[in-house]
Amino acid sequence: MELRQFEHFLAVVRTGSFTGAAREAHVVQSALSASVRKLESELGAPLFERTTRRVMLTEAGRALLPVANRVVADVEAARGEVAAVAGLARGTVSIGTIQALTVVDLPRELGVFRTRHPGVRIHVRDGTVPELATAVVDGELDLAYLAADGPLREDLVSFARWSQRLVLLSFPGHRLAHRRRVRLAELDGEPFAGFTGSVLQMMISRRFADAGIRYHRVCEATHVPLLVELVAAGLGVTIVPLRVAERSGLPFATIERPALSRAIHLAGRLAEPVNPAARALLAHLTR
Repeated sequence: MELRQFEHFLAVVRTGSFTGAAREAHVVQSALSASVRKLESELGAPLFERTTRRVMLTEAGRALLPVANRVVADVEAARGEVAAVAGLARGTVSIGTIQALTVVDLPRELGVFRTRHPGVRIHVRDGTVPELATAVVDGELDLAYLAADGPLREDLVSFARWSQRLVLLSFPGHRLAHRRRVRLAELDGEPFAGFTGSVLQMMISRRFADAGIRYHRVCEATHVPLLVELVAAGLGVTIVPLRVAERSGLPFATIERPALSRAIHLAGRLAEPVNPAARALLAHLTR
């Protein structure tokens, strides 16, 4: 059964004739009559009593009438819903972010986007890079800001890329607190507060190992604010993005020989998101 068959059936009911129904549906009468006959054949019962003067519903036709009305109404509602989503009158978009995102003011950008598209609901999730990357690939997130110490996963698409500068964060009274620049070799065996399970943690471990320097972690945190608090309490130094250090109010120094930085990507799973709200948000974030 096809939608147009129900529409033709209802047109006959409304107009009381096949001639009037054909005129209303903008088809020739023979085509409309064939459409109704096909519907009757598929249902296995006549829907109308046909006489030379009028057309009346049979018992089968009366039974079909409310169902046909619901089918056509549901389809019209579906068209309206899809049109609303496509036109961004409503919809949902999900975006993930690492905790130490500093290359963009995401709350501000989402606020601007929400002002422009008040009917769109925004879901924001923070997490580790592996968690967020998997959520994007699995379709749980439309977009995500991801950190990388190398290329992204092959099943992800990078829409934009930034370089995030990393610095040494210490505390008042620490032996390096007065320094503005430090060499990586000077951190050999220094007590560190680490960021558990993060790409940043893995990157630092690799850089220290490559330089033949001992990376001595004495405590770990799972959230950036707590990591900063641990450093402020004197438990150890740490390496964080420059903006995080600037906001902390603690002493920090540029790391040299080698300098440390990492890539931040705005990523998705397709070159063009299928979700209209995700396409609009992507355009806003990469304008």
